[in-house]
Amino acid sequence: MKAFALILATFIVIAGTPAGAQTSARPKPAIADNELPSLAPMLKQVIPAVTSIAVQGTMQTGANPLFSDPFFRQFFDLPEDPPPTQRQFAAAGSGVIIDAAEGHLLTNNHVIQNADSITVGLFDGRQFPAELVGADPETDVAVLKIPPTDLTEIAIGTSADLEVGDYVVAVGNPFGLQQTVTSGIVSALGRTGLGIEGYEDFIQIDASINPGNSGGALVDLNGELVGINTAIVGPTGANVGIGFAIPIDMALDVAAQLIEHGDMKRGRIGVQFQELTPELAKAFEAEGRTGALISEVVDGSPADRAGLRSGDIVLSLDGEPLERSSELRTRVGLMRAGTLIELGILRDGEELSVSLLLETPDGEIGTGPTHPPANAPLEGLDLAPSPDGRGLVIRSVAPDSPAAAAGLAAGDVIVSVNRKDVATLDDLRSAVDADGAVLLFVERQGSGRFVLIG
Repeated sequence: MKAFALILATFIVIAGTPAGAQTSARPKPAIADNELPSLAPMLKQVIPAVTSIAVQGTMQTGANPLFSDPFFRQFFDLPEDPPPTQRQFAAAGSGVIIDAAEGHLLTNNHVIQNADSITVGLFDGRQFPAELVGADPETDVAVLKIPPTDLTEIAIGTSADLEVGDYVVAVGNPFGLQQTVTSGIVSALGRTGLGIEGYEDFIQIDASINPGNSGGALVDLNGELVGINTAIVGPTGANVGIGFAIPIDMALDVAAQLIEHGDMKRGRIGVQFQELTPELAKAFEAEGRTGALISEVVDGSPADRAGLRSGDIVLSLDGEPLERSSELRTRVGLMRAGTLIELGILRDGEELSVSLLLETPDGEIGTGPTHPPANAPLEGLDLAPSPDGRGLVIRSVAPDSPAAAAGLAAGDVIVSVNRKDVATLDDLRSAVDADGAVLLFVERQGSGRFVLIG
């Protein structure tokens, strides 16, 4: 029977071969290796920068529902408010090395939340205990630090240039399978309102994302990091072709604050706003415009002090147009309290520009990069624009600085420098002579005086 099958197969092959070709096999076309399309060369640069993350920790769990039954509590003589129970847990995810010199990694907050210990595993098998630099649950971004020993950092791209249809590659550790690579395209951009995070501007992708991919790298075909894989949508908790990544531009903004301050101290404008629909745009004589419609201004807020009103339409933030109202919330949510912003608004058909200083809900203006130029007479001061736009508020004074010797203190307001009014650091820089004395007019608790430094 075997012999028959062999003969039959041979006969079919011969019978199906054109006449005259039975005696010579057709040569297989030769294709040079460098002509074959492959992601391998790019991935050789990316994979060493993607890590695994193993977490162990403790979390509180709710009491058994039976404890809420009065009869059950009375029968077993149990307390009315039993203490919450705790349980140990282990979790796994992914991370991306963004700074080899400092040992900084990006990952998701939900990967390391409630962790007692975090271990980072590299592609070459090495493992390091990791230190949590800072985490932001609202954007689901966290920064870890490991010893900077022979690390490979990923090339950083920008998510601003992504378009729907661009090819992307996800690298991570789904189900604990390290350095797994999947590919796909960008399915959508700017996904919001999903209820996954507090601030959402997701890249939607169809590359396979599964449990364990969280915190991993989303790269373009150049191998540049464009996103941090963070969530999936599916009834089974596994991939069904809809995954989401945090845009790298957003993740890096958050990471910079976490690295510098250890936390996110968000500023607020102090308004309630809503989407500017075509119908509302027509009612407010703003056809064809996009932005955020202010419905309410909080009393005493930065918006209130800046003169914003209900019915104003915010068209731009720091010169960048707003396509949707959610953009205003997200972009302000990435800024630290103490940041001076400029809003372009439309009021009764007239375009206006309004500047205001972001503050926390409790009125703090936080800290930020608001220092005079180095080696200037005012070096050692931490300044912020005054909420009323008149002068610069001194937030702190270095103890050994010339300003401290001259008696300046936190809370003082510098109104003028060398007899020139100042409202911004740019005003101060243009008024200060780094080599000469500086004449200040300073207000303290309603009274003013001249102070000479240098």
